[in-house]
Amino acid sequence: MKGSSTVAEATPETGNGRDDEARAENVYQLVLEGIVTGKYAQGARLRERELSEVYNVSRIPVREAIQRLEQDGFVATFPRRGAVVRQLTLTDVNELFDIRLCLETFAARMAATRVAEGKDGGRLEELMEASNAAIDDERTEDVALISAELHAEIVRLSGNRLLVESVKPLFGRMRWIFGLTHNRSNELQRDEHTELCNAILAGKPDLAYSLAYSHIELGREPVLAGLAETLEP
Repeated sequence: MKGSSTVAEATPETGNGRDDEARAENVYQLVLEGIVTGKYAQGARLRERELSEVYNVSRIPVREAIQRLEQDGFVATFPRRGAVVRQLTLTDVNELFDIRLCLETFAARMAATRVAEGKDGGRLEELMEASNAAIDDERTEDVALISAELHAEIVRLSGNRLLVESVKPLFGRMRWIFGLTHNRSNELQRDEHTELCNAILAGKPDLAYSLAYSHIELGREPVLAGLAETLEP
């Protein structure tokens, strides 16, 4: 996974038929990646003119991308200041863990159910192996990316299309928050991921649900503790 990219590259408007919707999606992904990786810090202004120049597009797709980022909770808009990267709070972090307990546990149960019914879980197994390799090689950045992909694959494996679409902004928020703190060892998370994935691949819905719940809940306090000195309540 080293060197792989999950973000589209900036593409100039060359009149090749790409419409504003496609350009807005491209800019959305680029700015989102900038937010979750810290390129655009909390409280930083997102100026349409500057972004349009950086990504070589008109201001229309930039404006649409910023509107989506605001809807998904990454950006806030203020009079006279315009769009700025949101200031996260500890309440935001707690709420994220609460909603994960509702959605990801359900996804794990459904994923295991579908595997028991014959659905192929090969992609999940590949991601588990890739995660283990990244941890062994101490590729910290790749560990975070693959972990997010692994959680997303469990949701995809659930087969619930509405759930898949609903959690996309949540996984962006997860990467953002987890990028600000590293209070849990990768080895511990590897063990939890392995147990969870093995339960899903073995087609054990109740066990998968329980392991997903414990994995999420065990991560809450270390993350909150790691952010307590930098985030407001």
